[in-house]
Amino acid sequence: MRILLIDDHALFRVGLKGLLERSGITVIGCAGNGREGIELVAKLEPDIVLLDMRIPDMSGVEVLQALRSNGAKQPVVMLTTSDRKQDLVDSLKSGAQGYLLKDMEPTDLITALHSIMEGKTVVAPDLTSVLAQAVSDTDQEAEEDMVETPFTALTPREMEILTHLAIGQSNKVIARDLGISIGTVKLHVKAILRKLGVHSRVEAAVMAVENGITRNSL
Repeated sequence: MRILLIDDHALFRVGLKGLLERSGITVIGCAGNGREGIELVAKLEPDIVLLDMRIPDMSGVEVLQALRSNGAKQPVVMLTTSDRKQDLVDSLKSGAQGYLLKDMEPTDLITALHSIMEGKTVVAPDLTSVLAQAVSDTDQEAEEDMVETPFTALTPREMEILTHLAIGQSNKVIARDLGISIGTVKLHVKAILRKLGVHSRVEAAVMAVENGITRNSL
């Protein structure tokens, strides 16, 4: 395993390099800032990039995004002191394969790197609750962003029949086109009118047309 370190603290780089090499991991290069790190990744093509979140010229996330924009495919692992939820989320969204803390046990770091080499995404155990909260927040935001429409309550079959109503087809024609009985069509139409809060198929058809619901839109 060939590792490239990007961290602005020289003593930390030296200590980590020694730790990794004693564990049989080769450190092929070290960079003290983001721009130098980006250049070395392109030049040396390491198996894994270990990247600090806080570096002078660029943030760790900015370096990560630059690497991905440049076409770097290897795993990038954030190794940081930051346990902020936003840093974790931004890193994973930007393509990090790991988010590890600098105070973790050395043996856990080595294990995590081997897992990442196997294609896994690894988050420091101390941050699992933070990650869970971030996922929960994302789900809640997605629910809040969902726009309720009068058509939300309609089933796929009811939506299909509504598109036929929108072009003025009779129950008989709809039944023939869909291969169902006229009685079944009537039941669906009744349900559509009830769910949309209208009193006639003409009103339902107008609503469909006004909202761009056509056979091509489904």
